[in-house]
Amino acid sequence: MPSVLIVGATRGLGASLAKQYAAQGDTKIYGTSRSTSHPADFPSEVKWLSGIDLTSSRVGDEIVLSLNGEQKKLDIIISAGYLATEDFSAEKGPNWDDEQRMYTTSSIAPVFIVHRLSHAGLLQEGSKVVLVSSEAGSISLRHEKEGGGNYAHHASKAALNMAGRLLSLDLKPKGVIISIVHPGFMRTDMTAGVGYDKYWDAGGAVTPAEAANTLIEWMDKLDMSTTGEYWAPRGPRDIGTADVVLGRDLPTPLQLPW
Repeated sequence: MPSVLIVGATRGLGASLAKQYAAQGDTKIYGTSRSTSHPADFPSEVKWLSGIDLTSSRVGDEIVLSLNGEQKKLDIIISAGYLATEDFSAEKGPNWDDEQRMYTTSSIAPVFIVHRLSHAGLLQEGSKVVLVSSEAGSISLRHEKEGGGNYAHHASKAALNMAGRLLSLDLKPKGVIISIVHPGFMRTDMTAGVGYDKYWDAGGAVTPAEAANTLIEWMDKLDMSTTGEYWAPRGPRDIGTADVVLGRDLPTPLQLPW
């Protein structure tokens, strides 16, 4: 039976992934929770690794210890993150703590998680690692149409893209696949919490369940031919600058520019 580890499984995309994998009935599922408890409304098939904090320098070690030698081979989806908005105004300019947290959870912690799992023998030939990034991490897609601001969110995703590319080079000899993805603009508490719900309809936002379904299908088809690449499995439909930067009549899935 295949096994998947979902880092950040308590809400949003991660929660939907865990529930959909459980519904399939043919996958062993591990989900991480930052708190020492976990939500009650989850299928019993989800085995929780509690107290996993992506701001801790020991996050990778803690995941390995929590798995306790139960697995020999894993696929991983790292979907955890933190979102805060900022602009260049005096009132809502960059916030040091928010920026540090976004860089740590988005682009530093994933490297430590993948490194420790690999050296523990849990990433083997054929293992798949999906790093949930965002089209916001594409430098090429930034355009006057959407303007500046949101420095840490966008830059931390760009840093994740670079980390993913480098990890793919290190892990290619072992046959481990790294996929960097924009899962879609989602209708989540996280995007609503920063006021992005006002863009949901115009921006083509989807539910986490819809995004999870697409991501599971994407993961099933992954092979070494696309390792280290940056993709939007749902295509350009929710990428606001795609038309002005890349043109019209774009394919789905869409390989994104760095």
